[in-house]
Amino acid sequence: MEKFVIYGGKPLKGTIEVGGAKNAATPILAATLLTNETCRISNLPLVEDVFRMIEILEGMGAEVKWLGKRTIEIRCKNIDPSKIDFSKVRKMRSSVLLVGPLLARFGSVKMCKPGGDIIGARPIDVHVRAFKDLGAEVSSQGDWFYFKAKKLKPNKIILREFSVTVTENILMASSLIPGKSEISIAACEPHVQDLVKFLKKMGAKIKSPSPHSFIINGSKKLKGARHFVIYDPVEAVNYIIAAAITRGKVLVKNVNPLHLELVLTKLKDFGLEMEIREKEILVKPFKGNFKMDKIQTLIYPGIPTDLQSVFGVLATQSKGTTLIHDPLYEGRLKYLEELNKMGAEIIIADPHRAIINGPSVLHGREVNSYDLRSGASLIITGLIAKGKTVINDIYQIDRGYERIEEKLQKLGANIKRVKI
Repeated sequence: MEKFVIYGGKPLKGTIEVGGAKNAATPILAATLLTNETCRISNLPLVEDVFRMIEILEGMGAEVKWLGKRTIEIRCKNIDPSKIDFSKVRKMRSSVLLVGPLLARFGSVKMCKPGGDIIGARPIDVHVRAFKDLGAEVSSQGDWFYFKAKKLKPNKIILREFSVTVTENILMASSLIPGKSEISIAACEPHVQDLVKFLKKMGAKIKSPSPHSFIINGSKKLKGARHFVIYDPVEAVNYIIAAAITRGKVLVKNVNPLHLELVLTKLKDFGLEMEIREKEILVKPFKGNFKMDKIQTLIYPGIPTDLQSVFGVLATQSKGTTLIHDPLYEGRLKYLEELNKMGAEIIIADPHRAIINGPSVLHGREVNSYDLRSGASLIITGLIAKGKTVINDIYQIDRGYERIEEKLQKLGANIKRVKI
């Protein structure tokens, strides 16, 4: 076990590079199961969720060869779905993405309830209903689910919610079902679009006639492909807000502003001074007061739930009252209890809404990381807090951020990783 120890109060200065998107890498790795040919995936973030997904694939028989620090060749030719390592499946939510490709290719798959962040109930009933629409038989016993289908059939699937992982699962399964399938009420986040690009390289014919729908013309066989994973827009915003809130000057590289149009617009409205370029963003020192009114997370292209917590930290340093509303997960606001320990003035109205009054002088405390994104927000809080901040359970942070402390150290942050 490890923890982060941070001494705050130093403005960040310098250049920082964003890595590959974890939320794009994991479904793309799962999609390699759809073919017995070799795939090459590059720009992989070296984070725990990616390592776990690769280990699960290797455990089932995938041949994996590292060609460079962030590039692998993977061939899923001799796969045995019965050899899934469920101890690793339970460590990450994205393991549910194995169901689509395994069911489409092998006709059956046993899956336990996936693990991941502690952010509230995350049932897989929407997955179950979608696979039933494709002709699968699904049964459950305790935390175990059994998916079976002699032959999946193309169909029109209307999702019951804008679910990223369900959209990705059905995109993958439908790509290996001959005939025309449609997905309505589909998620269209940048990492979903990146998966679609990879599937098209593999030979699937996919169109998006409207922002939240896909038409898939699948085939009996898909081929190997090469793909460069997109850079992580969530990581980019973490660094942008960290630079601004510490009153620093930081050049954030490997950013696609088109993935963050509303987010960047909101940040400018709140007072952040930024120069937005084609592939990078320069955050300039800001001497005035930030001013926020409300933040509501929405489906893409709205503000993603994965960024709600860093906006919450920014709100503690903003003048006046800010309303935070995250309707998706009832556990997303738990980090605010940790901010209150540090001196923030926050009223948690209900599991989905909070009122934050600022600006507050924050003081270092020992706090807990409940999930991946709140962990990153606590790091940013530690950077502005007076004194010493200790963040426990940083495995959650390592699941999605590659050696984040080393990147911040290069900007002058006083942060170190300590073994317990």
